[in-house]
Amino acid sequence: MSEPFIDVDSLKYLDDIFITHVHGDHVSVSLLKKLIDKFPTVRITTTDEVVKMLAAEGIKATTALPADVELFDSPHESVAPLFPQPEQIGIHYLGKFTHPGDSHSFTESQAILALPMTAPWGTNVRAARMALDLKPQHVLPIHDWHWREEAKQGAYDSFEKLLAKQGITFHKLENGKPVVIKL
Repeated sequence: MSEPFIDVDSLKYLDDIFITHVHGDHVSVSLLKKLIDKFPTVRITTTDEVVKMLAAEGIKATTALPADVELFDSPHESVAPLFPQPEQIGIHYLGKFTHPGDSHSFTESQAILALPMTAPWGTNVRAARMALDLKPQHVLPIHDWHWREEAKQGAYDSFEKLLAKQGITFHKLENGKPVVIKL
């Protein structure tokens, strides 16, 4: 849902693209084609389901993991009866970054956690509990496109205050603005 804010021309390098599952808010064929045009050697790692979908679009992807990536159990939360349950992967990248896809049902995190904030399948209360239980050093809010800007900023403020008490840095992300985290 952030595709309009991604300036492909401004990217200087791109080694890997990870796609946790097939849903349209996690994979964009048009964006992938732009990225591949600029970075023809980029690796795309994903599920069998997405590999097949992308192959139909002429895009090569794989389920084979790069050496610096581990998968972990992170099942997509139930979206029944609205949608079929997609195959999903949870990703630990470089031993520092965790992306659980659309899940609040995972039990591990690296120092940086991309934390789903809200969805039809989850709540910001559950997200807060997960951050407190998993204790990453940094939280990057994801999956918050359901909120109006005022609601998002209010939730960001609450998360920032709550997590700071536990020594966790909450990063208030802004569309199109990069974040640099030094560990």
